[in-house]
Amino acid sequence: MTKVTVVSTIMRVVLGIIFLAHGISKIQMGLGNVAAWFSSMGIPGYLGYVVAVLELFGGILLIVGLFTRYVSAMFVIMLIGAIFTMKLSVGLLGNSQMAGYEFDLGLILVALYLVVSETAYLSIDHVWFRKRSA
Repeated sequence: MTKVTVVSTIMRVVLGIIFLAHGISKIQMGLGNVAAWFSSMGIPGYLGYVVAVLELFGGILLIVGLFTRYVSAMFVIMLIGAIFTMKLSVGLLGNSQMAGYEFDLGLILVALYLVVSETAYLSIDHVWFRKRSA
């Protein structure tokens, strides 16, 4: 196992934990409240449900390493949407009312790496696709 494999695995798991925590947070807020919050920001409320489910189940999938590339690509799209719809107006570092998009940019870079990386991960994906190609 190479250093790159270890670091890639850590990146995948930590990204999964971050999104899982955000998904749990939205569930605890109540999905109706999340939808109302999205609506108050000018975003269709149903996207609150979509984002919560993606964060929750996508985080779990990343932690175990299942469909890593696809989930990471969906996170990139979601984060770009979050930046342009909610955070761009408050700037890179944000203001006293809302965080900026610096954290989102970091998450996008990690997710993009997971989308394009050819590294073998310690994951279900690696086991399944190695067996299928053999």
